[in-house]
Amino acid sequence: MTQFYFGTVSGGTEETGRYGGHGDYVANMDLGKLGVHEGLFLKLRAEHRFGRSIGESAGVILPPTLAADLPVAESEGLYLTNVLFTQFLSERFAVYAGKLDTLDGDTNAYASGRGITQFSNVAFIANPIVLRSVPYASLGCGFIVLGEEGEPAFNFLVMNPTDTADSDGFDELFSEGVVISAEARVGTNWLNTPGHQLLGASWSSRDYVSLGQDPRIILPNIPINRASDSWSVYWNMDQALWVDPCDASRHWGFFARAGIADDDTNPINYLLSAGLGGASPIRDGDTFGVGYYYSGTSDEIGPLLTGTLGPIGDSQGVEIFYRTQLTQSVSVTPDFQWIDQAREQVSDAYLVGLRMNIAF
Repeated sequence: MTQFYFGTVSGGTEETGRYGGHGDYVANMDLGKLGVHEGLFLKLRAEHRFGRSIGESAGVILPPTLAADLPVAESEGLYLTNVLFTQFLSERFAVYAGKLDTLDGDTNAYASGRGITQFSNVAFIANPIVLRSVPYASLGCGFIVLGEEGEPAFNFLVMNPTDTADSDGFDELFSEGVVISAEARVGTNWLNTPGHQLLGASWSSRDYVSLGQDPRIILPNIPINRASDSWSVYWNMDQALWVDPCDASRHWGFFARAGIADDDTNPINYLLSAGLGGASPIRDGDTFGVGYYYSGTSDEIGPLLTGTLGPIGDSQGVEIFYRTQLTQSVSVTPDFQWIDQAREQVSDAYLVGLRMNIAF
């Protein structure tokens, strides 16, 4: 259970505070040990949100507290976002099928965390350019190849193109096309410390006729020129700069992201981000992060937003957090964000907030 209290202390559309939260309930079952079938696993995830997030008051397009808006915006219902079966055919190769969420894609050692354990702003959780073509939760299938260290090295996914977080999804399965996504991630040891390089791409055959409501990007539901297909290509890397000589799992380093997408269907044409993060060298169990992003707005979609949001340009922002592990189950994270608005008539937003997570 993660609770957020964030306030717009300056700028945005309203200087106010907002309280919201997110519940996440996950079960991973080894069906081989249960006697069903050797190498078969089942993952169940249920999620809900409550309260209000600060995104609307801040006047931003990229949510500064993404988890407080998931899985379904403006709804406090409990939804199953994962019912996923995975069958290992060897120690390093598995196939999977079912309903799954995509928030763990574009993984990065210092900038992922589902908006709960690391950064809160969606710009640092995954590359936002992918969100147009890949839904948050829907039915899909694919295969995964593990590397020598047991981490995913290649993931290939075929998925329904519409979000069905609030339904089983069978009634609309592939009725509007298909999404294909692939990611390759390899480990590196450039500085005699651990690092990774990831390259991914997505393509959707869906016809796009409006921006739609997606809790991962805050935009009005206005029509756009009909366009078929949407694609994105993205890259990220992380590289440790310090590793605790007594505990190799404790390290901090730098990260970077970059990506481009087609501007006919995607409101974000490109994104760049970079920063530092990882384990705190000051206190065991704590983590920190400092990140900067620059988001380029589509020349095709941007003018369509002008009538509702005013002139639209590019945006940039900074997020700084320090997560203190108070007990084995409770952590508290002060957070600061500065956001230079894509909405040119809205003042820069300065956000200060506190995040508390209780995990068992």
